[in-house]
Amino acid sequence: MSWIPDNVIEAFRGSHQLGLFLRIDTDPALHIWFGVNDIPAGFDSIDPDGTVYLGGGRLLGVPTLEVLVNGTADSVEFTLSGIDPSTASRTLDNLPVLRGAAVQMGLTALDDYYQPMSAIVPVWSGTASHVSESSQAAQSDQSVTLTLSLAVVSGEATRSRAARSLWSAPHQKAISPGDRFCDGTARLARGVQPAWPNF
Repeated sequence: MSWIPDNVIEAFRGSHQLGLFLRIDTDPALHIWFGVNDIPAGFDSIDPDGTVYLGGGRLLGVPTLEVLVNGTADSVEFTLSGIDPSTASRTLDNLPVLRGAAVQMGLTALDDYYQPMSAIVPVWSGTASHVSESSQAAQSDQSVTLTLSLAVVSGEATRSRAARSLWSAPHQKAISPGDRFCDGTARLARGVQPAWPNF
């Protein structure tokens, strides 16, 4: 068996019934899928026992998800829109602490009864940063709605300063006493050309 089950791969070839699932590792954990009904599901190798994922409504778009490779990835926002102000206020008041929580996004194919055909296959992970709210100006005959967004980052793209953002000799020795890797950084920062060995 491959990373994605064979029956799910076959379903992806002929169907557009795709389930996208978002798991936020808060206390208690938040489980949302982009659909209408609440359904039981579980992340493969992350949440094997599974739980009930709450329907988050119709998905209007997925942000571009970047994977960190030798650099810093941008933050993305997962958005729920069309929320009335009282519901949004209750939601914000009852949210657990999100900053620093692990966020996983996964997918699987849905069968004819809109049930997952397999465990959720994780495709992206990040770290929750902050929640924001916004609203558009409403006409006189329309009700006011809010949009709630959760910013999620991967790698070192957080707002806080990275733990090892400066590579100086004291920083390096605090991590690994006796390590002389960064002893020459002050000299090299002044523009001194190092004498590289010739092989």
